[in-house]
Amino acid sequence: MLKHIATALLDIAYDEQGDANGWPVVLLHGFPYDIHAYEEVAPRLASQGARVITPYLRGYGPTRFLAPTTVRSGQQAALGADLLALLDALQIDRAVLGGYDWGGRAACIVAALYPSRARGLVSVNGYNIQDIAAASQPADPEREHRMWYQYYLHGERGRAGLAENRRAFCRLLWSLWSPTWHVDDDIYARSAVAFDNPDFVDVVVHSYRHRFGLVDGDPQFDEIERRLSVMPPITVPAITLEGDADGVVLPGERPADATCFTGRHQNRVVPNAGHNLPQEAPEAFAAAVLDINTWTG
Repeated sequence: MLKHIATALLDIAYDEQGDANGWPVVLLHGFPYDIHAYEEVAPRLASQGARVITPYLRGYGPTRFLAPTTVRSGQQAALGADLLALLDALQIDRAVLGGYDWGGRAACIVAALYPSRARGLVSVNGYNIQDIAAASQPADPEREHRMWYQYYLHGERGRAGLAENRRAFCRLLWSLWSPTWHVDDDIYARSAVAFDNPDFVDVVVHSYRHRFGLVDGDPQFDEIERRLSVMPPITVPAITLEGDADGVVLPGERPADATCFTGRHQNRVVPNAGHNLPQEAPEAFAAAVLDINTWTG
């Protein structure tokens, strides 16, 4: 059964597994996914003594904004701030942080800016903090075409398309991003319920516009964005994972080198895994979290 906890901005819905006194792990999903991405990872970790927290991000599932006036921001700083607020609300001083896509970005932000709160990090697709100042610089055409969905959401036609066809739109992304993962309709339907959140469209559209500098962020996160603009290194122990069948970010496209990860670091390429790596290769993701726990234990 889901639990709920309030922060200053959100009523966060989350799953918790394992011993309440175990070593804390927070696992964060991406777009367009939900906490089912970790349904096989969490019990593996719980069986090894972990207290596993898996929250729904802002705009997903039963997580709700507390005030109608709060900006429905999907910017990276908001995601990082939400994770920090969740740790505070749960009275978790330090946790192993793991995630991919939006969730990996939140984990990287907290690990980079608040290293005392992260025992270690597992991040899919390397260093996942956005360089917004450089976002207007074009990539090579092959990479640009994989970002079509982001450009689609820059216009009002895209907003309307997501609002009217959110399940079909997200189902298409699952197929394109994980070409070796054969998902049946029942598996997709369990996660697609999370996209019915009333703030899903606003949060998603804001995310893909803000990262290109097309809209302003929520002013309360300006200081975090300023600190992120220098692309701070991650000093905590980290394992980065890359799926060799990822349809969004090919292995090696995002940095995973010593300039980004200045602490102990290892990069692993996972065979036959696409963008939703924890759900496609749960044993590899869980092994990385367990290795981080060993490194820092």
